[in-house]
Amino acid sequence: MESGLTFSAADLAQTRFAVSPMWEVVTGFRVLARRPDSVPHQRWISQVRPRIVRAGLDRGWLAALVPAQGYLVDFLNPTPAGPFPTLDAELDAIRRTPAERVRSDLDMLAKEREGERGASRARLLRDDPAAALVKVADEIETYWELALAPYWARIQQVLEADVFHRARQVAEHGSTRVLSELHETVRWDDGTLRLVRRHCSISRDQVGSGLLLVPSVFAWPRVLTRSVHPDPPQLAYPARGFGAVWEPRTTDAMEAVAAVLGRSRTLLLSELDTPASTTRLAMHCGLSAAGVSQHLIALRNAGLVTAHRSGRSVLYARTAIADRLLNP
Repeated sequence: MESGLTFSAADLAQTRFAVSPMWEVVTGFRVLARRPDSVPHQRWISQVRPRIVRAGLDRGWLAALVPAQGYLVDFLNPTPAGPFPTLDAELDAIRRTPAERVRSDLDMLAKEREGERGASRARLLRDDPAAALVKVADEIETYWELALAPYWARIQQVLEADVFHRARQVAEHGSTRVLSELHETVRWDDGTLRLVRRHCSISRDQVGSGLLLVPSVFAWPRVLTRSVHPDPPQLAYPARGFGAVWEPRTTDAMEAVAAVLGRSRTLLLSELDTPASTTRLAMHCGLSAAGVSQHLIALRNAGLVTAHRSGRSVLYARTAIADRLLNP
């Protein structure tokens, strides 16, 4: 099925980019729910899926609202006010979703998911949207801490690089060139952006003016859209370089970094190519748990690692600053 979004000069002028944490939440959750596993994300899936199952999130609100394929409820992807919204800002917008918007989205979802699990949560959302949306937002915060926060520095780096690249392309070649290069299923044709899709058509009479383009690490192999009047349409597309986001980073600069930080702390940073707990780091690095803990405190105070709770454990992750130290 092909659909088209017509553009006036004003629509082109209002076309913009945004990096949206919530788009990564819904597309990432969909990747976890999909079987067989998505090849580009297998390394991430193998680490994250057990945490999600232990926390019961595979049977929670997101599981009821984000199917492995088909329609995604639109209220989970509010229109970002700026190019780099925070998760907190997007969650605030979700909590404020009008009841009629929630019920309309649930009607759309029910058409595709009749008889599937999640119906009881959908009823709670329908009966008392304001109260249920608070629970949805709380669960999203838990999911974020388990599945995305430890990796966000890497994800954000790829997404922002995509935005800056395409913004430069717009400046050099114009918006129409960029729109025609977003994805193999998207093409620009005489003032109309045409999408070849299996689900959900998109047209200008369904939405507001302009267009919001959202790069995503997890959207591959397709593009996804949000069409809610009077908001501008949103198009989430695979970011450039998404396939390399989980690849181990080289550490050619380890000797130089070790001369400044010391060998133990540099070794810990190199191990944190994958988020890990104190116990795992101690086992892999041949250090005592107490020693690892002290080093991690120092590295965290220096802005080189972050800490994220996962059940009874705490996962430590390298920051973008540390990545640049090890990979100048």
